[in-house]
Amino acid sequence: MRLRPLQIAALALLLPLAGCGSNTDDDEGRKETSASPSGRQPALAKEAPRPGDQTVTMTWKGQERVYTVHAPPGYTPSKPLPLVVVMHPYPADGAYAARLTGFDAKADEEGFLVAYPNGVNQGYNALVCCGSEDDVGFIGAMTKRLVDTWKADPRRVYATGISNGADMSFRLAVELPGTLAAIAPVSGGYIGTAAGNPAYVPKTPVSVATFVGGRDTYAEQFEQGIKSWSARLGCKPGRPERVKGANTRTRATCRDTSEFVTYRLPGMGHNWPGSKDPTMGEEATGVTATDLIWDFFDAHPRA
Repeated sequence: MRLRPLQIAALALLLPLAGCGSNTDDDEGRKETSASPSGRQPALAKEAPRPGDQTVTMTWKGQERVYTVHAPPGYTPSKPLPLVVVMHPYPADGAYAARLTGFDAKADEEGFLVAYPNGVNQGYNALVCCGSEDDVGFIGAMTKRLVDTWKADPRRVYATGISNGADMSFRLAVELPGTLAAIAPVSGGYIGTAAGNPAYVPKTPVSVATFVGGRDTYAEQFEQGIKSWSARLGCKPGRPERVKGANTRTRATCRDTSEFVTYRLPGMGHNWPGSKDPTMGEEATGVTATDLIWDFFDAHPRA
């Protein structure tokens, strides 16, 4: 869904804010999709690691929080698997993120765990919007639980998402030191409260693969975020490579040994490349983000 002019103006007022503590609950901020909640009810059964889908509730700071775990066929806790945390846009939920990205099928094919955390009121407290909850703490606790209970490999924990969820992946990279090996923000950026704070950078190396659509309303902001991240972490980009038509990929090596890869898709808007979803998917890009993201994650375990 495109933003109304008043919404864009409201968003612009948020961008100069600096520091992670100044987030604003902006329900009139970026709204990317009209997808309705999935209607799933939290499971009442005790959490039991096993193949397939399982919806889990946990209490975080006195509030019930919900996430869904997908484990591939043949999964057993005796064999540690990578974990990919996939975060939805605003307003939406984890079930929509699963449909949009197709990460369940990818997990079955490649053998990894996927977790879809639900934001409160369909949004995460990310760098620009959309809420005031301690989502960093919740997702950190969820990740620890998946490592402890589901035996996810702590050296291969990753985060991705679109828009509000993409912004959230940048926030997690900075505020959960030593947790994530890499992130892959799609149609989102290192923006908002991160923009004016040079000290707001990861304390441990976190590699990044990001996807920016040339027709995205926020493309200029995302590009500025890439410049800020690169300047702060001393990332030196190479020459852009062609990837399927006019699309390009630029690789940068950063001072802390992390890598920053940028896919620029000139024909895409605020979408997930390669998805058939009618709301936020963009099948005609010529690339499939889910495949490229997994390949990137698989090549970047935490040192």
